[in-house]
Amino acid sequence: MAAVSLSQFLMLYSWFALAGLLVFLLLIARFYQRFSGETTRFQLFTLPLLLFGVATVRYASINQIAGDGLGDGLLLLAGSVLVIQCLFLYRVMTRNR
Repeated sequence: MAAVSLSQFLMLYSWFALAGLLVFLLLIARFYQRFSGETTRFQLFTLPLLLFGVATVRYASINQIAGDGLGDGLLLLAGSVLVIQCLFLYRVMTRNR
């Protein structure tokens, strides 16, 4: 069994913290949809969660922090999807207020 380097441990640890925040955001969107009756598409928050996870595993497997095209692309795609979803949720929650 290979030893896990410090950078690999920190990458995986940071992904779990990020996953917790994304799940919390998903739960907020689900709560708002349930009690307001408006569609928030909370299920789509799992997409950036999975993309960030795949990028983290990719970087941990090659033992790098940056500089991998596939990993960088996954992070860019995950971040873009997350920003779009957050802006959509913000617009739904603050419309007519």
